[in-house]
Amino acid sequence: MIKTSYVSKTIAELKPSGIRRFFDLAANLEGVVSLGVGEPDFVTSWAVREAAINSLEEGYTSYTANAGLFELRSEISRYMEKQFHVSYRPDDQVIVTVGASQALDIALRTILNPGEEVIVVEPCFVAYAPLVTMAGGIPVTVQTSKEEDFKLTPQQLEAAITPKTKAVLICSPNNPTGTQLGQEELVMLADIVKKHDLLVISDEIYAELAYDEEFTSFAAVDGMLERTIVINGFSKGFAMTGWRLGFVCAPKEISEAMLKLHQYAMMCAPTVAQHAALEALKNGMQDVEEMRRSYRRRRNYIVKSFNEMGLDCHNPGGAFYAFPSIERTGMTSMEFAEKLLTEELVAVVPGDVFGESGEGHIRCSYASSMEQLQEALRRMERFMKNHCQ
Repeated sequence: MIKTSYVSKTIAELKPSGIRRFFDLAANLEGVVSLGVGEPDFVTSWAVREAAINSLEEGYTSYTANAGLFELRSEISRYMEKQFHVSYRPDDQVIVTVGASQALDIALRTILNPGEEVIVVEPCFVAYAPLVTMAGGIPVTVQTSKEEDFKLTPQQLEAAITPKTKAVLICSPNNPTGTQLGQEELVMLADIVKKHDLLVISDEIYAELAYDEEFTSFAAVDGMLERTIVINGFSKGFAMTGWRLGFVCAPKEISEAMLKLHQYAMMCAPTVAQHAALEALKNGMQDVEEMRRSYRRRRNYIVKSFNEMGLDCHNPGGAFYAFPSIERTGMTSMEFAEKLLTEELVAVVPGDVFGESGEGHIRCSYASSMEQLQEALRRMERFMKNHCQ
């Protein structure tokens, strides 16, 4: 009889995604309106799909260069310069990856030595801390608050730094809160990063979905280009989640090291998806703008509705998530989400799956049609009346 597990201790101790748990529960119920899925409800534009079809018809079915099609990397370089005012060389500072998730993975595995710490700002995407752990690092969480609109303060960052700190992992606009850090706020954080000689991994996957002020890349802040790894991709802003295509931009030394991992673990991103992404960057920005306008209208509607029904909700500056407080109900986030699902067939994600500071909140995606949003909010208003008389 085998007495030891074949599974590594590190992986065995990882918790499964709390988001997936609710997706699985909702999948077994009929008539559910879901505000849980973190992906656009738009179909990838026809021009992008047609470019993929044409690439197949023309026989582009072989591997590309490990770092991706040079033409695509060149277009990414132009895109980063035009949209975000940061310059990257396509030959040695840009890698095309299998989604932003792979970019995050190879970035962390490239920079971390065993036992080094990464500051993770919560509430945050559920994969951040596990990815740090799997890379041999130690995630050090910093909890933001609704009183600060879930923004990391310089004082919080300074207090979390130790001699073992290697990097800060940050996402703006944020999943799950929608909070966007402005240029002045990034400058104050950058001063501390430079003071302690740290790196920043900046997850900018929602950069195209900023509504009230221009998005600022962390790499665009003075002195940060050489110490920032930018994670981005096509899933959110370009409505290309299923294509699994992202990219990472970084200083040459880091980028070349990341490419080694990418070569051995992945070879290259899917060729068809790369041709599709090339079309998206060249001719798809009008589609992005139309989607952004639609999300902005939905954001205004859902936030107003939550506040009117007594669920205090700050105004998210970007992404497509609202993060209302459910504290007045007296329920935990998990209790609220479970009861809402069973009683009203509305699926939301409990805030505590995004970290301790998410407790007392729920994440609601407004990447759904207005009809679905209206129906979900009608059911939630009824739920609130039944539980908060």
